[in-house]
Amino acid sequence: MLENPRSPRVRAVAKLAKKAARQESGRFLLEGPQSVGEALTFRPELVEELFATPTALERHPEVAERAREHGLDVEFVTEQVLESMADTVTPQGFVAVCRQFPTAVKDVFAARPKLIAILEEVRDPGNLGTIVRAADAAGADAVILTGRAVDLYNPKVVRSSTGSIFHLPVAVGAELEDIVTRARAGGLTVLAADVKGDDLLAVRTEGLLAQPTAWIFGNEARGLDDDKLALSDRAVVVPIYGNAESMNLATAASVCLYESAFAQRS
Repeated sequence: MLENPRSPRVRAVAKLAKKAARQESGRFLLEGPQSVGEALTFRPELVEELFATPTALERHPEVAERAREHGLDVEFVTEQVLESMADTVTPQGFVAVCRQFPTAVKDVFAARPKLIAILEEVRDPGNLGTIVRAADAAGADAVILTGRAVDLYNPKVVRSSTGSIFHLPVAVGAELEDIVTRARAGGLTVLAADVKGDDLLAVRTEGLLAQPTAWIFGNEARGLDDDKLALSDRAVVVPIYGNAESMNLATAASVCLYESAFAQRS
């Protein structure tokens, strides 16, 4: 059992909360029984180390069972050691070290997607993780990060995706102009979510959402610059019927992706 929270091994894991350490090592942190369980179920080959407190393993024996199925040992640690490793203040008993696994843009389009989410300079980790989760739930084929987006492997992104980063392809480091060109070449209509756009209900009524679609979602504070917005085939706004001043980016993206999912399946 690991008992010293200041040991070199513990500190090496804890460093993965920092972007520089993630970039240098090509690894990232995974916390909690649900996220660890999803990794072991869908991408077990990515999990390199798995740490747990004895109490957590008693509560979630299925995690140990999945690890054993893939030849991965669970190393016991004290509560203090786990707290030193984790990014959260109150970790849920499990920490894993995983290899990063971004998808190449060419592979996204080689799969002939019918619904993708393009995130242009999305900076909030919670928003990014939630949109990845929503895209997964809506059956989207991929998520693509363009511009200066937040790091996909930021611990807050990983946690808020609740394991969805292991379910669908996510490409990073792309340029919006290139992605739009590739999307059109693949037969996708490019829609941009923007407050200056046409009402989503009207666009749905026209039948446009039933077509293969690439949605562009912009920065939380600025939205999409005019030159970026001009790249789209159509700008669309999610209407606000109540008195809310605005809508959270992740919420608006979820609505748009689900509207497309409904239309494509109707």
